[in-house]
Amino acid sequence: MRPVAPEKDGPRVNEEIRIREVQLIDQDGQNHGVMGIRDALALAQEAGLDLVEISPNSAPPVCKILDYGRFKYLNQKKAAEARKKQKVVEVKEIKLRPGIDDHDYEVKTRAMHRFFEEGDKVKVTLRFRGREMAHQDIGYKLLMRLREEMAPVAKVEAEPMMEGRQMIMVLAPR
Repeated sequence: MRPVAPEKDGPRVNEEIRIREVQLIDQDGQNHGVMGIRDALALAQEAGLDLVEISPNSAPPVCKILDYGRFKYLNQKKAAEARKKQKVVEVKEIKLRPGIDDHDYEVKTRAMHRFFEEGDKVKVTLRFRGREMAHQDIGYKLLMRLREEMAPVAKVEAEPMMEGRQMIMVLAPR
């Protein structure tokens, strides 16, 4: 039994390419067509560059003559740029009570507007205590009022539903 070489991440380079014929593209972007791997390696060494397998799944595989170090560096740079532009959507939570005062309600809605501008989702939790459980309709009306006021900036992702002593609704930015 022969030990299996660990699978390398990234494209195969120079002698790692184990195919008889390849589609060759030189450093200037010129297509040389299908040629033997030995000839392709000779052209790459002549230019002082590497033979890199760009598209291994095509038949025959496409190889390009280029500087592998620079190629790897540019790919890392592209990946870092893509990660930087990516936004992770967070779920912010706003807690309310059925008997919330008008001013407190306005403060909470302003906070929600800010969360939606940042692109985050908002989970509205309405907590019932004691005898408030008998008046769930008050809580439901409060969530419906909130839904109407947030309609221009947010859409309902999860309708109001009871979970134990809490009524929960999830809103997402439009």
